[in-house]
Amino acid sequence: MRIRPAVTADFPLLQDLERAAGECFRGIGMPEIADDEPFSFTELARHQRMGLAWVAAEEDLPVAYLLAEPVDAALHIEQVSVHPDFAHRRIGRALIEHAAARAAADGLDSLTLTTFTEVPWNAPYYARCGFTPIAPGDLTPGLREVREQEAAHGLDRWPRVCMRRPL
Repeated sequence: MRIRPAVTADFPLLQDLERAAGECFRGIGMPEIADDEPFSFTELARHQRMGLAWVAAEEDLPVAYLLAEPVDAALHIEQVSVHPDFAHRRIGRALIEHAAARAAADGLDSLTLTTFTEVPWNAPYYARCGFTPIAPGDLTPGLREVREQEAAHGLDRWPRVCMRRPL
């Protein structure tokens, strides 16, 4: 498995990968998440231009990807998706470690993300990766804005949390 920057030719595969990864939400009563459209080519290209879109590839075909962006003094993980055929192989964790190394090299102090609290492969998984919840009153201005955008998108129908991992 090789982690490399996403290229434009990956974009359709990343969308397919995100759809496949989202299907697991259908089985836990969150079909709206499974049906949510993946990131558009425009959104993927924005992360790519920032150098913050990576894929884990097997034989150069993406099986997982991570998108990030700077938010305040942290690198905020916007999306991590692993194709279900490649789940439970520590690929998502490898992508997170790659993002952590990049953030540290860029002088950022932490990784942040937002996630569902009650989905086993969300908040409990990220806790195992070293993330801890951020109390709502301790959110930075940028994280408050992220949460407001998520609420406007309807994600607050299910309990969510912001998490941080110091670097």
